[in-house]
Amino acid sequence: MPTSADADIRPSFWQRRLVAPLRAQLTQGVTPDQLALTLAIGTTCSLFPFLGTTTLLNLAVGLALRLNQPILQTVNYLLTAAQLALILVYVRAGEFIWRAAPVPLSIAQLFTEFRTDPWRFLQSFGWTGVHAFTAWALTAPLLVAAIYFVTRPALRRLARAWPTRA
Repeated sequence: MPTSADADIRPSFWQRRLVAPLRAQLTQGVTPDQLALTLAIGTTCSLFPFLGTTTLLNLAVGLALRLNQPILQTVNYLLTAAQLALILVYVRAGEFIWRAAPVPLSIAQLFTEFRTDPWRFLQSFGWTGVHAFTAWALTAPLLVAAIYFVTRPALRRLARAWPTRA
């Protein structure tokens, strides 16, 4: 019998936004392997180092690979802060790969430059974008593989614990 303490317990943000949708998918017949691939691809696409592109990138890749769009877009939403934090990491890694001199910049500077004059922004930071893209493209397959092989066993265990709906 539920107690009043049970009624006061509310699911956390992560339980509502991540665990509940995953459970719903697993109980509706999506395989753990499909879900692990969706999480891996969604995470990788959501960390693409260009603002305003990840929703469309997730949509396009998800349609091409027939992945679960709600899960892809949820992952994209949850990783927005991580994407912002990793932009400069990808830029610096790309500069290292290309052996280019580091360009002094900050996220605030990028926003200001882009809003002021988008054409001049592209001229000034075009190579910076190439550097960031290169680093992301080289790390993307590793990220997909790592996330897939880490989440797959956990999702298989969860699938066994949560019976499928008839």
